[in-house]
Amino acid sequence: MVGAKRPEESVALIRLIQETQDNPFGGIGKPEPLKHELSGCWSKRIDQAHRLVYQVTEDKIRILACRYHY
Repeated sequence: MVGAKRPEESVALIRLIQETQDNPFGGIGKPEPLKHELSGCWSKRIDQAHRLVYQVTEDKIRILACRYHY
């Protein structure tokens, strides 16, 4: 679980979000475009169980989820 119970995972998530701001379609976390009802969104791996799901606009990254799979 990502959160205060595991501070090292919180640090990893913050690092992943910061890196995603700089490089939304590449970099760490094995980025992949999503399909079907999540078409237009991307995901990056936080760990084996959790994914960062986000949408990229012209000037922002909108985080849709950062826990579990999509």
